[in-house]
Amino acid sequence: MKRLLKIGLISLLAVVLLAGCGSGGSKETSSSSDGKSTLEQIKERGKLIVGVKTDTRLFGLKNPSSGDIEGFDIDIAKQLAKQILGDENKIELKEVTSKTRIPMLQNGEIDAIIATMTITDERKKQVSFSGVYFEAGQSLLVKKGSSIKGIDDIKAGTKVLAVKGSTSTQNIREKSPEATVLEFENYAEAFTALKSGQGDTLTTDNAILYGMADQDSNYTLVGEPFTDEPYGIAVKKGDDEFVKEINKGLEKMKSDGTYDEIYKKWIKEDPSK
Repeated sequence: MKRLLKIGLISLLAVVLLAGCGSGGSKETSSSSDGKSTLEQIKERGKLIVGVKTDTRLFGLKNPSSGDIEGFDIDIAKQLAKQILGDENKIELKEVTSKTRIPMLQNGEIDAIIATMTITDERKKQVSFSGVYFEAGQSLLVKKGSSIKGIDDIKAGTKVLAVKGSTSTQNIREKSPEATVLEFENYAEAFTALKSGQGDTLTTDNAILYGMADQDSNYTLVGEPFTDEPYGIAVKKGDDEFVKEINKGLEKMKSDGTYDEIYKKWIKEDPSK
């Protein structure tokens, strides 16, 4: 009897384990969006969902009058929607910051990040990037008349303002380790802090700083850019099919002149120069 009972318990345990394995397997399948690729999901829902900044003049800024988000990155995003869905209006823009953009991509809130995001080896461990769509470089913004004329003037006691989660924060600490770096949630907060005297200079990509100087003529960029900041469009790690489609769209923009038009519209320069 004991032997029969033992065999029975072993058989029952085997059935439970098999059922558990089967349950876990089906759950894993359902958590991968039924095996559909990002492109398939975008086409099925009929819109491209992109993470963009809303506080970055010239690249992604909410127009207070219309409520629309406008800028270089926004126009690039619209052209990609046109590439994938045939209509630039089939797009949803979601606000991101340097700190929130990768988590929002990874948890599926957005399909892609187009938000002045520099391609770095560290970020490549978390996301996959398109080719470079904008070449920027880190610089300094100061109030006109400042004694700071370039990166060599950042010394002990200098208060440098930067944004959390950006490569700019890391770069300035490496270039000027003796400086005091104050971090803010976004560029609007950092620029307000500069204007209120909380810091001596604000650092980030020159493309973003140009927008601030354009907003307030009391401020100007100084010195030469001291880093290379190639912007890329980020998607989920390993999504090669989506990266290929995005690169195809970028190439089309450059070949048919659309990219040059967008560049001149926002940066007010010829991209070939």
